[in-house]
Amino acid sequence: MSKRRFTEDSFKREPWFKALCSAMTQCKTEEDMANFLRDIGTLSELQAWSERFEVAKLLAQGVTYREIAKRTGASTTTVTRVAKFLENGEGGYRKVLNAHRHHRLVSSTGAAQHHAETATPQSGERPTSVLQKALEKARNQ
Repeated sequence: MSKRRFTEDSFKREPWFKALCSAMTQCKTEEDMANFLRDIGTLSELQAWSERFEVAKLLAQGVTYREIAKRTGASTTTVTRVAKFLENGEGGYRKVLNAHRHHRLVSSTGAAQHHAETATPQSGERPTSVLQKALEKARNQ
């Protein structure tokens, strides 16, 4: 059997990828997510993902490529690649980063922050995923 190869136009339909996405949504706590990611990825892979996300955060803040490379230790090639996906990718980075910015703006008052932290999702809304919470926590550090 030949090795499976994902393509840009079909990866979302691949059963293995769909199963991975489903598995990630099963994690209910940050610790569950951390344990799952550690089991599925090497430390180098986890570091690379974390670095790319930090690069995306800094790009979204308007930091220069050179400054991002200096702050993170990422290569300028990595910074450029992340910028490409931030601007022309599937929208994953933008959605997560914009949602975070929106949350900060909405929760700038104590009441709004309390509501955002304690509100129960309305019917039809999805609760905040563990991955979203973990990414938000990472962004706040």
